[in-house]
Amino acid sequence: MSQTERYRRLRLLVKKLNKQRKQQASKIDILCNDLISAQRSFIGRLQNIGFAAEFYRSLLGSTDLNNVLARAGRVLRQELPGAGVTFFLRQADGCELHAYPGDESLYGEQEGPQECFGPELVDNLCKLNRPCLFDDTLGMGLDGDQEPLSRFSIATLPLTDLGRSLGFVLIYCPLPQVLTAEELRRISPVMCGLAQAIRSMHVPLPSGG
Repeated sequence: MSQTERYRRLRLLVKKLNKQRKQQASKIDILCNDLISAQRSFIGRLQNIGFAAEFYRSLLGSTDLNNVLARAGRVLRQELPGAGVTFFLRQADGCELHAYPGDESLYGEQEGPQECFGPELVDNLCKLNRPCLFDDTLGMGLDGDQEPLSRFSIATLPLTDLGRSLGFVLIYCPLPQVLTAEELRRISPVMCGLAQAIRSMHVPLPSGG
């Protein structure tokens, strides 16, 4: 075999080895990325479980509705720093609003977002019975000037027990802070348990969905 042929075969062998090395490296990168993604997902699930456990633990021993709402609101505020929480609960003669006085610091002497939630909007949100953002509330019966709402990132989460609406939770924070989809996904699952606790101490509107 000539020297030239040896060099040619050697180059082909090196080229083949380099191709195999690159393919192997690509497979390792994909595997590592999958492992990192799985780890992040696992950590996220642990955090969600931890929050739910802390939330339900905080409700243990609650003896009345105000106590349940105060404890629930405190844990939600701890989970969402800088956010305000207001509970809207259905009554036979309208709606009962439960707000935390400390949340006034989020809007000072101006109107808070809950001031825009009149009877029509509250009733529509209860009937809709699903999570809503600000854009979802447009055309649903906002009261008067919408300017107070434009200063906040807002979301409403339904309080549902056995398919019936007991009301909803309004969560808001002053812009430029924005409520994220991940934050809402994390706290949404505990709303069912909260609704059950509320239902045991509170009689909601008997009809209307």
